[in-house]
Amino acid sequence: MGKYHLTVFQKDGKNLLDETFEAPTNQKAKSIGLELLESHQYTDYTHRCVAPDGTLLLFQR
Repeated sequence: MGKYHLTVFQKDGKNLLDETFEAPTNQKAKSIGLELLESHQYTDYTHRCVAPDGTLLLFQR
């Protein structure tokens, strides 16, 4: 299992969420990341989810 990082920002650059979680695959991590965004109601904020190798799985500006 790899460690993935989900980060959410306000427009002024303030960090709203910085969470690390584990997932067995990139696809599962993407799903978990979307669930976290929805549970915190951050789907419309700038966000990114990064895999252990640096691959962007989710990104929105």
